[in-house]
Amino acid sequence: MDTIFALSSGPAPAAIAVLRVSGPQAGAALKALAGRLPEPRHAGLRALRDGDGALLDRALVLWLPGPETATGEDLAEFHLHGGRAVVASVEVALGAIPGLRSAEAGEFTRRAFLNGRIDLAEAEGLADLLAAETEFQRRAALDMAGGALSRNVAGWLDRLLVLSAQVEAALDFEDEGDIGRLTEEFHDESDDLAADIRDKLDVPEVETLREGFRVVLAGPPNTGKSTLFNALIEREAAITTPIAGTTRDVLVRPVAIEGIPFSFVDTAGLHEFVVNEVERIGISRAREEIERADLVLWLGLEGEGPTGCWEIEPQIDSPGHLAKHYPEHRVSALTGEGIADLKRALVKHASRAMPKPGEAALNFRQRGLLADAAEALRGIAGQDDLLLVAEQLRLARVAFDRLTGRAATEDMLDALFGRFCIGK
Repeated sequence: MDTIFALSSGPAPAAIAVLRVSGPQAGAALKALAGRLPEPRHAGLRALRDGDGALLDRALVLWLPGPETATGEDLAEFHLHGGRAVVASVEVALGAIPGLRSAEAGEFTRRAFLNGRIDLAEAEGLADLLAAETEFQRRAALDMAGGALSRNVAGWLDRLLVLSAQVEAALDFEDEGDIGRLTEEFHDESDDLAADIRDKLDVPEVETLREGFRVVLAGPPNTGKSTLFNALIEREAAITTPIAGTTRDVLVRPVAIEGIPFSFVDTAGLHEFVVNEVERIGISRAREEIERADLVLWLGLEGEGPTGCWEIEPQIDSPGHLAKHYPEHRVSALTGEGIADLKRALVKHASRAMPKPGEAALNFRQRGLLADAAEALRGIAGQDDLLLVAEQLRLARVAFDRLTGRAATEDMLDALFGRFCIGK
């Protein structure tokens, strides 16, 4: 296997630049540049020189022999002065050593997975952690990367293996009458296991965390949607005029409020008398956004919004504004009245869709595989055919193996680790 190297800190220039080297030649590479290895897992100050003996930098170096390392391989680190020329010169010197090459995107983490240092669910959590921009995203990703879901799966798999052992024992003694039958306790345990997995499916979705809680502003033309949209995101993103129908397309802006990620969506005004094709497309897209929204703020006539929407009474600064009998919120985007209360209510509402402390959110892939496992176990209920029961248990094990990566495909691994930066 090749030995790989890459800059693992932020881009130069910086105070410190960390170059990582992982693979069988990591120790030889460190010795080639630093002259000798420091004591394992202790930093040492060394003068780094290239193959011609020219001084490259004076740096702290670390020698981390495998397999107890981040990648499961021998690992070396160079903590350099963070100038671009310094980093480039050391990379050139490393590249000149036989058996060394620059790492590809996500290759360090992929090696950690292949060497059993992390499983696939933890790798997905790490990818989300690197992309986290809000507190909720950071916390949920950290729980996943720390093995919150993996520990659940390990416990479920242990219980599944006990059930499989009982089926195997029953098959061995199938010709001996009652001995070859499954007990009532077996079926109770399989039902309990399926219920535990289904309960996990109720946790929030990673996609909501990544994209933000999607709040769509909807209603007829000229009801103040774009003005309220600008007030919520605190910038002039949408064009606002007294002319009805100014907004013709969907406008999306991500915003974090009190650490909660939101995606606010401004839409074209909804009405029946469409005058041109552009307007028709805008209204069609608005209706699509309403369908996919986590919450709709309805600024139109009371009772005409979609099911579950919040009735908003807008433009309360205007004497002729559209009054509502039972609005969730009364606001003026121009004066700011009611905006702070609306934001607090949105944070409180959206937080229910976010994971609780210690609770890992599930992505689409993980949710689908857990649903497959629960469905396989549900197929055991009332089943007396031992071979069919054994097959259902096998399907559940396959779902768990795919979730943790024991049965991952190369295409799926390429897609996941391609999300990482070069030095991770």
